[in-house]
Amino acid sequence: MAVLTITEQNFQEQVLASPVPVLLDFWASWCGPCRMMSPVVDEIAEEHPEFRVGKVNVDEQGGLATQFRIMSIPTLMVFKNGEKTGTLVGVQSKAQVLNLLK
Repeated sequence: MAVLTITEQNFQEQVLASPVPVLLDFWASWCGPCRMMSPVVDEIAEEHPEFRVGKVNVDEQGGLATQFRIMSIPTLMVFKNGEKTGTLVGVQSKAQVLNLLK
């Protein structure tokens, strides 16, 4: 499944109302560690259709970054049934991210 671009406009529909767990990657184009994390997030999206995967550009979606108190990027968050269930900050292995999703 393709990675979704999550915005303040589609957050409710794509994340909170999702029938499946959602992995969100808070990132920015100028962030080196974010660029390292991006292929891992993309692989999870491709290999695990049972999850919804989205990316939130913190420069373009400052409201969401503020709402979730994003202080460092990359920050990965998992939402299940409309609730945040886990967070990882910094570059993570694919196994660590998958463990957060389960």
